[in-house]
Amino acid sequence: MKQIVKCGPSDTPHDIDIPALRERYRLERDKRLRPEGGDQYVEASAGFADYADVDPHTPPVERAAVSEEIDVAIVGGGFSGLMAGARLSQNGVTDFRILESGGDFGGVWYWNRYPGIQCDNESYCYFPLVEELGYVPKARFSDGTEIQAHCKRIGEHFGLYANAMFGTRVTSMAWDERIKRWRIATSNGDDIRARFVIMCVGSTNKPKLPGIPGIKDFKGHSFHSARWDYDYTGGSWENPVLDRLGDKRIAVIGTGASAIQIVPFVAQYAKELIVFQRTPSSVDRRGNVPTDPEWAAGLQPGWQKERQRNFHQWSFEFVPPGPVSDDAICDFWTEINRNMAARMEGQKPQEFVLEQFLAAREEEDYRVMERLRRRVDSIVEDKATAEALKPYYRMGCKRPCSNDNFLETFNLPNVKLVDVSDSQGVERITETGVVANGIEHAVDCIIYASGFEVTTRLDRRLGIEPYTGRDGLSLYDHWGEGLKTFHGMTSHGFPNHFYTGFTQAGVGANITAMYDQQVGHIAWIIKQTLDRGAVVMEPTQEAQDDWVRTIHETAIDNTEFLLECTPGYWNGEGGGAGPDRAKKLRFIFGEPYGPGFYAFDQLLQDWRDRGDMAGLRLEPASADATDGVVQPA
Repeated sequence: MKQIVKCGPSDTPHDIDIPALRERYRLERDKRLRPEGGDQYVEASAGFADYADVDPHTPPVERAAVSEEIDVAIVGGGFSGLMAGARLSQNGVTDFRILESGGDFGGVWYWNRYPGIQCDNESYCYFPLVEELGYVPKARFSDGTEIQAHCKRIGEHFGLYANAMFGTRVTSMAWDERIKRWRIATSNGDDIRARFVIMCVGSTNKPKLPGIPGIKDFKGHSFHSARWDYDYTGGSWENPVLDRLGDKRIAVIGTGASAIQIVPFVAQYAKELIVFQRTPSSVDRRGNVPTDPEWAAGLQPGWQKERQRNFHQWSFEFVPPGPVSDDAICDFWTEINRNMAARMEGQKPQEFVLEQFLAAREEEDYRVMERLRRRVDSIVEDKATAEALKPYYRMGCKRPCSNDNFLETFNLPNVKLVDVSDSQGVERITETGVVANGIEHAVDCIIYASGFEVTTRLDRRLGIEPYTGRDGLSLYDHWGEGLKTFHGMTSHGFPNHFYTGFTQAGVGANITAMYDQQVGHIAWIIKQTLDRGAVVMEPTQEAQDDWVRTIHETAIDNTEFLLECTPGYWNGEGGGAGPDRAKKLRFIFGEPYGPGFYAFDQLLQDWRDRGDMAGLRLEPASADATDGVVQPA
């Protein structure tokens, strides 16, 4: 098997009625819209804290509170935090801490240890820093154990364990003008005074729970998929033989990316499995294969960045790149662009008629989704179950999935699908079971495979209060009516403060490449600030205003598309069900730079090459500054 292969267009059905499908999509969307939008989910705190705050993987370790001054505080120890530490170290900045609530590095890959967990992005693109570490993933799609091991490998390679404070959750953060530092309080009573802060909290850092009435009344066992309880199910992360479920009736609520992987494993062992589904996922074949040693041995320097760029072009760019670069990935992420490239073969971009191109792309989207629906019919034997498992929405509306066992699981006699789309979800939970469509299903355990808080309010997701910059300005208020940043990573009024993720930056198909782009730029700015003898770095109001204007002027308006989509976390649950839905939409990718990820990369490189740090105000240390004098908080 060769990891880089040529592939042609997929075989998609042509006998489809697009106007009829468009109406079906609308009907399926409408019956799932809820007026409360994202507020339908219960926050995993207060009475629900056990679903998120308890660490089932690492016993808590008591330690004395730390009081110290450092150059940089990195909040979060997932891939973005690890890469921030690596890039700081490579820039000679070594006085930093990584504050991580989990018991080790990994972020979502530390917490997510459910049976069957794999990444659904190709590992050769997804794993960061592989060339620096001389590592090639074991298979095309890696499982969670290998990914978390790679997180540890990064930590060990760059000596980051010495800088880490695990089991430490940031509870408040405020800029202290007297000492020109950020005061950071933590769940362990620490008082960290950091010159700079890099927020590396990720987009999947907090489990969410469905706001089902009676959720606290259940007397059986329950847990969230991001806090898997192997003590209850049997088995382990490394060996998921769930041998304690033989006499158990299990409910899984949710059929998103996590459930697609969980359901086949639970079904193997449980006496009975009932899967409650509001919206089906599209599920394509995965076809995972081990890495070809001959291919790995022949890799040349720069191979990963080249492959990441290929993946981005073929999966994320609106217009396929054409014959200059073959699709090296050849999976369900790149299918539409691959098919479009075949349609446009021989045409030059300037020959495109935009309206014709958009119509052709929409048609190809319908064809691909119809192929996936017919795949359901070819696998699932019960016709009613098969119909319920068919996704009726555009490809970009909900995260696509792949799995070679999920659909097959519904042919097992101990597995039942309960579709709750007509009642907009599960009706309620009782002491002994789950009520859906007027019927109570008695179960012994409920597993909430309901994902993470991706598009809920920022204050709710972070749990940091207060979170204030200069003059007590709250970041939540500052961004309350829209993002305000310079290059997506820093804001006026928040000195020495950086943010990573989906803000107003370049968005790529591969999130780890996006993080690396951001933290590399941030590390450069911090190094330059320190080398130039400055104690404060802050974007000017003018620079921030100019960047926000640039973002809005170059934006690709996807409002109509998001409104047409079935509700989910990719569009902020569709903005609710009221007349002002468009104003309440929350795009998962924030407000991306319109010209694209690699255009943004070049913009940042040109800005660094000029060397003048245009748009940033640097403030040198003054003779009467209180820097170094610790004042009471």
